[in-house]
Amino acid sequence: MINKLNLYEYYYSWWKNIDKTIFVLIISFFVAGLFFSLVSTSLIASDRLNTNSYYFFIKHLIFILLGLLIMFIFSLIKEQLLIKLSVVFFILSLFLLFLVPFIGEEVKGSRRWLDIPLLPRFQPVELIKPFYIVILASLLNHQKYNLHLKYLFTLFLIIPIILLLISQPDIGQSILIIFTWLALVFVSGINLLIFFGLFGAFMTIILYIIFYVEKFEYIKIRINSFLDSSSNNNFQSEKASEAIIDGGFFGKGIGEGTLNSKIPEAHTDYIVSVISEEFGIIIILLIMLSFIIFAYNIFKKIRDTNDNIYKMTLIGLISLIMMQVFIHVGVNLRVLPTTGMTLPFLSYGGSSIISISIISGIILNITKRRVY
Repeated sequence: MINKLNLYEYYYSWWKNIDKTIFVLIISFFVAGLFFSLVSTSLIASDRLNTNSYYFFIKHLIFILLGLLIMFIFSLIKEQLLIKLSVVFFILSLFLLFLVPFIGEEVKGSRRWLDIPLLPRFQPVELIKPFYIVILASLLNHQKYNLHLKYLFTLFLIIPIILLLISQPDIGQSILIIFTWLALVFVSGINLLIFFGLFGAFMTIILYIIFYVEKFEYIKIRINSFLDSSSNNNFQSEKASEAIIDGGFFGKGIGEGTLNSKIPEAHTDYIVSVISEEFGIIIILLIMLSFIIFAYNIFKKIRDTNDNIYKMTLIGLISLIMMQVFIHVGVNLRVLPTTGMTLPFLSYGGSSIISISIISGIILNITKRRVY
């Protein structure tokens, strides 16, 4: 009875202190992703093909339930333990990323996934992202080193990640990692000349790799296709933008979209177009507004938090989420070249769901009210 009472009090304390607005928004995103997965990838196929095609929905549901459990755990643990666990999980995920070039599964010319026991078809970079941000925030606020030495240490942290991602190749995630690092370095108080020097150096390296390294010829083709609308290499982007136009303001209706049958992985890389075709651009605008409200509430917590490590961790995590949202929507609207970036919370995919669940847990942990 005492243990049950203590457990109840512990849970009640957790519920009392977490930010309810942020929590409700996170749950709403997950539920919306599950709903769109059901109506866009399962119901129509079951009706038209007369087959039991709820496999993707059930798999999505399992990953979300697992993700919610992971989110709950990360929102519960003590702050100091969170930093220590981040170091352990970062080392583990970096090791898994190191294994990808050797034993990874190759799909469409890219080797980005591991298929091992307990981690079937898993993308290690998704596990790295939340933990490297926590470590970056801790390094940039370490009291024993001067600011420039801290920048050097953070460079040593991200360079192995970038090199391993380039070897896959995965230029989209590389850019996301670099820009998140630049965001944290910028808010840490770096000299602007040094900052723009680092920015210019990274951009030069990325552009050189894209246009002069043969392994990245496919990215060059994507950029040329994006710039030249008459090219024959932008089939997916054209169909995605056509789906948005065909959906109009209010959409064709549940199960009436055709984008899923026209291009592969539409429910991951082009989920915005899938939703827009069936439910209309109005729903997309509401989703984007929800992300803005989500970011606004986190920035309010950043303003009210005194601990610099927590501030920078939140800045890094929300920058990562919003940058990924911007890239995904930009690709769907054909204002950015194709990158294969998922939409946080809503896109189908076990790796991305687990990653955003960890991020959500850390956000809930840091933004909860603390009783001293």
